[in-house]
Amino acid sequence: MSVEWPSIPPHPRPPMAWASDAFAELLGRLGLRHIALNPGASYRGLHDSLVNYLGNEDPQILLCLHEEHAVSIAHGYAKVAEEPIAVALHSNVGLMHATMALYNAWCDRVPMLVIGATGPLDAALRRPWIDWIHTAADQGALIRSYVKWDDQPLSVAAGIESLVRADALTRAYPRAPVYVCLDAALQESELDAPPLMPPLERHRPPAAPAPGAVELDSAADILAAAQRPLILAGRVSRSTAAWDRRVELAERLEAAVLTDLKAGAAFPTAHRLHPAAPATFPSPEGIELLRDCDVVLALDWIDLGGTLRAAFGDASPPPRIVSASADHVLHNGWSKDHFALAPVDVALTAHPDAVVGGLLERLGETAAAPRAGWPPPRGDRGAPASPGDAITVSSLAAALREALGEREACLVRAPLGWSGGDWTCAHPLDYLGQDGGAGLASGPGMVVGAALALRGSGRIAVGVLGDGDTLMGATALWSAARYRIPLLAVVANNRTYLNDEIHQERVARARSRPVENRWVGQQIRDPDPDLAALARSLGLRGIGPVEAGAELADALKEAIAAVEAGQAVLVDVRVLAGDYPGAGAAGENAAQTQTGKTR
Repeated sequence: MSVEWPSIPPHPRPPMAWASDAFAELLGRLGLRHIALNPGASYRGLHDSLVNYLGNEDPQILLCLHEEHAVSIAHGYAKVAEEPIAVALHSNVGLMHATMALYNAWCDRVPMLVIGATGPLDAALRRPWIDWIHTAADQGALIRSYVKWDDQPLSVAAGIESLVRADALTRAYPRAPVYVCLDAALQESELDAPPLMPPLERHRPPAAPAPGAVELDSAADILAAAQRPLILAGRVSRSTAAWDRRVELAERLEAAVLTDLKAGAAFPTAHRLHPAAPATFPSPEGIELLRDCDVVLALDWIDLGGTLRAAFGDASPPPRIVSASADHVLHNGWSKDHFALAPVDVALTAHPDAVVGGLLERLGETAAAPRAGWPPPRGDRGAPASPGDAITVSSLAAALREALGEREACLVRAPLGWSGGDWTCAHPLDYLGQDGGAGLASGPGMVVGAALALRGSGRIAVGVLGDGDTLMGATALWSAARYRIPLLAVVANNRTYLNDEIHQERVARARSRPVENRWVGQQIRDPDPDLAALARSLGLRGIGPVEAGAELADALKEAIAAVEAGQAVLVDVRVLAGDYPGAGAAGENAAQTQTGKTR
């Protein structure tokens, strides 16, 4: 699925003459098909090699307007492809721009090979002023707490080894970004002879760890004896074969299944064994399932400890807990993305897909007999209350489903107020989850990256974005227009930071202060940004603002036709300002406890 941009004139590849030629050659051999970047002089040597040595092929340059966008595009790509592309970041300043996006990718456990650069470490080689302020003694220290590995090699041979190691590490489970910083003077050093390239077949990532036989036997025995088993399906692969095995395991056990809006689709949400809609925070229905079950099988569930505390408080959870995850190998003292400590009876330090396969082998072919009242029947959500001609997030979701019809689509992102019951998932690429670190500005770039990975697959990349997220990250969409990457970005535009308004209202109530002032410093109005005009200025098809339900179907029909014709499209939809589907019990819990991320 090569990107169709104007190619440079064909010419014979020149001899490998510079250190950066060797690094560029290796990137191609590692199978990195793209490199997302915002230009910078600290890697001008590598940039020249990518263009004039490799001919801008394997990897092909993907020009971005901000370093944060380069990382978020790689993030979205990895969520679909489950393999990395490269990112280039300019010296310390470019790395500082990219830090939020790198933290998102770290928390979301996605692979990417990030190439940094620094001014010459040899002070005698630095140009006056600029090279001094763009040189750092230990640049990786800026992000060491939220990358899997980093290095700053000082020779060509060391650089080759570092890149090979980094590529294998980022692809190995559990996945996370890696960072290699290349000295500018090293890149521009002349080679005496082409360096020896290692045999890459001997440096591939190890297979994901398999579960131990004793632990797997114990888990199988516990699940076989369970009367009300519950599967928490979290961070799993996009493999359709693994998807089918999860369904088979649930059906063989007659287990209820919960899925998570923070993670990609893990189980068919319309299945009879999936009785509660996916949610970002534990929903009342999900909490009831936890309280009623006798065994929990957690498949790399995000924040297992916090989920159990939501159901049982500080008491020891009555159900037996089987947990499949190797995420602990990434935990460190700086970031608290290890979450609350979870009580576990059987810990399977293995990829959850491997655990499911091993359990199926041990459980035999006989399915459990249906049990009265377990899983409980799916509740009838009913039709959402109609606000007249105003558009809610739920009515926007319904209109989008109707407009897509039978087309295959990938919901790359959804806003914080999205209701999991409003989108049916029947395939692992139907929904990709959130951004991991809950940092704004990620959505537009992730939609571009996912659309790049989906290009030519027949599946439409759709992102339903918040207005704040869009305004912070909008220029990422220019890359989709530049490289003719079709996608549909729909902005659920309530013209406010609504989640923050809710926080401020609760604080005001707790302090007996005027709740009517919750909007101050929150609303994105007067003037109202024209997001469709902004999209058009970036080369996209911009539609809207759509302010009435009667206009929405035609706007989405126009947008989807344009996407199918190969265009990147943004639709600005003005949703009801007070609409917050999560504002029930779960939303109350979310707003009270979500102090780390308030947007």
